[in-house]
Amino acid sequence: MSELAPRRVAVTGLGAVSSIGIGIEAFTAAVREGRDGVTDIQSFDSTGFRHTRAGEVHDFRPRDHLERLPAEKWGRSSQFAAAAARLAVRDAGWDADGLSASRAGSAMGTTNGEARVFQELTEQWMAQGIDGIDGDLAARASADRIAAAVNTELGLRGEAQTFGTACSASNYAIGYGFDLIRGGAADVMIAGGADAVNRATHAGFHRLGAIAPDLCRPFDEDRGGIMTAEGGAALVLESWDSAVSRGARIYAEVLGYGLTCDAKHPTQPDRDGIAECIRRAHRDAGVEPDEIDYVCAHGTGTAANDSTEVAAVREVFGDRIPPISSIKSMLGHTMGAASGFGALACCMALYEGFLPPTATVRSVDPALGPDLDCVPGRARPARPRIVENHGFAFGGNNAIVMLGRPA
Repeated sequence: MSELAPRRVAVTGLGAVSSIGIGIEAFTAAVREGRDGVTDIQSFDSTGFRHTRAGEVHDFRPRDHLERLPAEKWGRSSQFAAAAARLAVRDAGWDADGLSASRAGSAMGTTNGEARVFQELTEQWMAQGIDGIDGDLAARASADRIAAAVNTELGLRGEAQTFGTACSASNYAIGYGFDLIRGGAADVMIAGGADAVNRATHAGFHRLGAIAPDLCRPFDEDRGGIMTAEGGAALVLESWDSAVSRGARIYAEVLGYGLTCDAKHPTQPDRDGIAECIRRAHRDAGVEPDEIDYVCAHGTGTAANDSTEVAAVREVFGDRIPPISSIKSMLGHTMGAASGFGALACCMALYEGFLPPTATVRSVDPALGPDLDCVPGRARPARPRIVENHGFAFGGNNAIVMLGRPA
């Protein structure tokens, strides 16, 4: 008996909870304008830190978006994930009962899980001892609740997988959801990621000397590092046949993905490992380098990441390097949600016809090599057909997703 052919996978819904907008329309408008979402930190006392800015979501009210999830019993990262998923499902036009009855699940990525909950628990422990810890608060701490929150909010009965592969985790989640649908194990998957700004994460990057003083400026010769940030990103993935039968709007097609793990250094990216990840993504998608019209870079704004990422791209693409930009210039680094937001930007670029910008770049670092088009300032009108979304993480966890214009 011959195996069934792999199923095509469509992206039919997009949800964003971000510092530059909530909902895909607001998010896209901000990306196209090159709007800055970084402000002075409000979520914790930043006294003592030399750099005190972050990409926080100030206007997020869970009850404005959630229908089932009791927000007060869940951590902020889980709230972000569930709200982004609900927004994505509404955007996809799925009937709630129909989705609940289908073979649907979720795959969400994170770096820190519910780190803000752990921060509160630590403060309780320090102030009152172990007996002073709030048991109800402790119940919200587990990172696996991020995907569980999505299934709870949407009434899904399929898998609820949380990926902890840090800043590449959303792309891992998208790839996992893609595989389940492509192989026939699921019909719909909600994929993306979520993380919340917290003192511990900010302190960690601060001690590494990796936080920029004012703005994240990827590819700029005066770039100074990352901006910690937060939010939730979600994509509705479903089989092509399901999308067509529903008459759904199709933003993009997931063409394939690639994964590698360098495991060479705790923090330093590896050019050869990233280049191999790009090649694997191309092979899985069945495309060649000269077919790629745009690269949504990991683009953190650190000297190590930007130089290594561009060198890896040059190794694969040779003399013809597609436009490459970083939306972290607007959002900051949303950790486990980062490549999820990159996927949202890629889908909208394919659907509406533009290239997302590196909004804050002023003078491209000449050390990155000649003819580097990082789409400075604002979005550029274009008609990309195939785009590449990068996600890299500490420890050498690399994940790249390929997306194509619906055809």
